[in-house]
Amino acid sequence: MQGDSPPTEAAAHFGRLVEESLPGRRGEQAWRALLQAHATLMRQLDTDLRADTGLRLSDFDVLAQLAEAGGELRMTELAARTLLSRSGLTRRVARLVEEGFLRRANAAEDGRGVVVALTDAGVARVTETLPVHLRGVSQLFIARLDDQELAVLETALRNVVVDCTFG
Repeated sequence: MQGDSPPTEAAAHFGRLVEESLPGRRGEQAWRALLQAHATLMRQLDTDLRADTGLRLSDFDVLAQLAEAGGELRMTELAARTLLSRSGLTRRVARLVEEGFLRRANAAEDGRGVVVALTDAGVARVTETLPVHLRGVSQLFIARLDDQELAVLETALRNVVVDCTFG
């Protein structure tokens, strides 16, 4: 049986692969910064929202997407807006239905699709939670950047959005 490679060999091999795939390592640090910013911001926003309201960030996102859309959406549209897989969204919606924040019904147009709608309790929950969430977004993200940085970041990130479905 072969022995394990020393860590220095693994690091050198990794470095060569990165260099081959990203000549001059162009963009590597920007990519790492994006991943780190996204992961740490989402983790902190989730932690703070749970501590202040008891609601998970992903549950809040479902409620907020529905509120922004006028209170109801087909499951497929809700999945696209929340960037969740259909199975992940199905479980999340089932829990929110159980908690009384949402209701599900067959789509009136074709009877095959499923429509998810906010209940009065769901509207109350998102109304109570939105200011807490936006305070976190403001403190952790917006306040740390000036207007020019925000504009450049928005433009840059819109340039790399990939059109895909989360299934």
